[in-house]
Amino acid sequence: MFKNLRKWFVTRFFGHSRQRARLVSKDGRCNIEFGNMEAQSRFIFFVDIWTTVLDLKWRYKMTIFITAFLGSWFLFGLMWYVVAYIHKDLPEFHPSVNHTPCVENINSLTSAFLFSLETQVTIGYGFRCVTEQCATAIFLLIFQSILGVIINSFMCGAILAKISRPKKRAKTITFSKNAVISKRGGKLCLLIRVANLRKSLLISSHIYGKLLKTTVTPEGETIILDQININFVVDAGNENLFFISPLTIYHIIDHNSPFFHMAAETLPQQDFELVVFLDGTVESTSATCQVRTSYVPEEVLWGYRFVPIVSKTKEGKYRVDFHNFGKTVEVETPHCAMCLYNEKDARFRVKRGYDNPNFILSEVNETDDTKM
Repeated sequence: MFKNLRKWFVTRFFGHSRQRARLVSKDGRCNIEFGNMEAQSRFIFFVDIWTTVLDLKWRYKMTIFITAFLGSWFLFGLMWYVVAYIHKDLPEFHPSVNHTPCVENINSLTSAFLFSLETQVTIGYGFRCVTEQCATAIFLLIFQSILGVIINSFMCGAILAKISRPKKRAKTITFSKNAVISKRGGKLCLLIRVANLRKSLLISSHIYGKLLKTTVTPEGETIILDQININFVVDAGNENLFFISPLTIYHIIDHNSPFFHMAAETLPQQDFELVVFLDGTVESTSATCQVRTSYVPEEVLWGYRFVPIVSKTKEGKYRVDFHNFGKTVEVETPHCAMCLYNEKDARFRVKRGYDNPNFILSEVNETDDTKM
């Protein structure tokens, strides 16, 4: 009890002052900043304008959407006003009764703007129309109609693609707030719980991890965010997961694991970030999506396991209780992975009949009873 109280006290009063920098936030966003980019590199974003528009936030996207339509309507309205001005169709030129204007009923810049709007969005109220008098007006009508279709297709397509991106499907995949380390199947494992909040499946799901830490090479080079592969599996492997209910994925801490030389006491002092990825195909749209989260040493609990959350009702239905999704309980766990393997090795040697190196033979003087 005193141990748990001390842990709560340290986390409560000193946890905020020792926050570690994350590359990936808990909800999957990458916290990275690109600096000193050349002007040529920035121009590349305008070359790939479609991806740039899709990646924009909604407030910027809607600003571009409104500006594109209002700007094009006003620009072509100004052109229609210039055509009417050059052809002297405006009332200030006092056209004759037999005068045929290029566009009927354009009397000011406001009416030219309204005609531009009617043309581009194909409203066509019937009050203003182009006559066969001016070839310039006919060409401008064709040009605005084509450009209006392009603007409509691009902007409406960008908004539709933004709404239907599989990135939103990834929001319905959730990971446990903490990772735990405990024994599973006689092996020391790092376990993480993941759940699909929708009944529709993720097809061909694949889960894996990356351990990010700063390493120094034998040549003295310091590598920040050095990546080490972490293999996660469930009982049936790590590919083509049957993701109908919450799964507990685990990483076996063996001699090849970067967690092998860590212990319960040294884990909080470690400097690493464990990033977990889940790739899959959305069943309804066949689009691929990726879910990400990360864990720092403070979020890895040594000596705990997750509480069961799947049960079976009397009616024969399976029930998932998400109230216990992130709950853990303390269990008996080896002090470190090396301790567990040394214990197993010692038991194996006893079975094989190896000598105990600590055994000391003490000599005993025996009395000779045959002496007369």
